[in-house]
Amino acid sequence: MKTLVDIDDSLLKEAMSLADTTTKKETIRRALVELIRTRRRQSLKAMAGSGAVDMTLAELRRVRRHTR
Repeated sequence: MKTLVDIDDSLLKEAMSLADTTTKKETIRRALVELIRTRRRQSLKAMAGSGAVDMTLAELRRVRRHTR
């Protein structure tokens, strides 16, 4: 999908440097992936101890390995 977006040049330059990317497209893709992963982790952490997930840490790790 093509989208026209106005992005702060200094933020993009810093992001490209930190992500070690050479294109704007790859930098933005990596940033979006990282945002999604971070927010999903935060959601799971917030559910810890709530009973919403009835698995041990070892079970969660095993499931994670099998879903990659």
